[in-house]
Amino acid sequence: MTAHLTETTADRSAVDDPVFEIADASVTYGSFVALRNVSFDIPRNRVTALIGPSGCGKSTLLRCLNRMNDLIPGTTVGGTINFNGENMYDDDIDAAEVRRRIGMVFQRPNPFQMSIYDNVAFGPRLNGYKGNMDDLVERSLQRAGLWDEVYKKLKDSGTAISGGQQQRLCIARAIAVEPEVLLMDEPCSALDPIATLKIEDLIRELAGTLTIVIVTHNMQQAGRVSDKTAFFSVEDGDADRRPGELVEFADTEYIFTKTTNKRTEDYISGRFG
Repeated sequence: MTAHLTETTADRSAVDDPVFEIADASVTYGSFVALRNVSFDIPRNRVTALIGPSGCGKSTLLRCLNRMNDLIPGTTVGGTINFNGENMYDDDIDAAEVRRRIGMVFQRPNPFQMSIYDNVAFGPRLNGYKGNMDDLVERSLQRAGLWDEVYKKLKDSGTAISGGQQQRLCIARAIAVEPEVLLMDEPCSALDPIATLKIEDLIRELAGTLTIVIVTHNMQQAGRVSDKTAFFSVEDGDADRRPGELVEFADTEYIFTKTTNKRTEDYISGRFG
């Protein structure tokens, strides 16, 4: 019988209440060790930014948080990653349920080749949603800050709107199934500055009801949107041979203005990476 992860109540939002507890997490792709001995907790209903140079394991860790790495042949995840106090990699945990409750938005907008309405309704339909679909679609688009721009063209293709609108559509699609967590892998890297600011505003609004973990190379963005920041790197900057590691995890303000860790300070100041 498949185990089900424990549901949580909406009032569990204290800063020190972790949604993820990561202990000695390591990831290997075949013989290559991509990430080694990572340990830190991700707080509930806050924004946590993962920063660091390319190849340091940020996106690898992000994919561990909803078991997307399960889909990559030869991948091994070691250590422990608890979600709401339960090991999400236990054999009897349903990975599909994990991905329903932990949504993901990718680097480039990827709306489905269907209408705006059907993009948002896709997940709820798949999960057997029995409520009023029109209300759910409207509510999801409202939360994604997109309703006022598209409500007159819900039957138009989701690929016919601008890149920034497409990314917000993907966010609406992700939150339509009412996840607890939203993972975002460089969600603004393909967008112009105006669209980027809209996504950043949206991230801050959603953080009141969602836990958000964002990978970004944009230091200013990390500073603007996140409450906590985890800095990853590789020894001597050699991402081709050495595993990524967590260098420092703290409040974002501390990381950007008060850190005494030289590796963190050098990266933040642009002296490497």
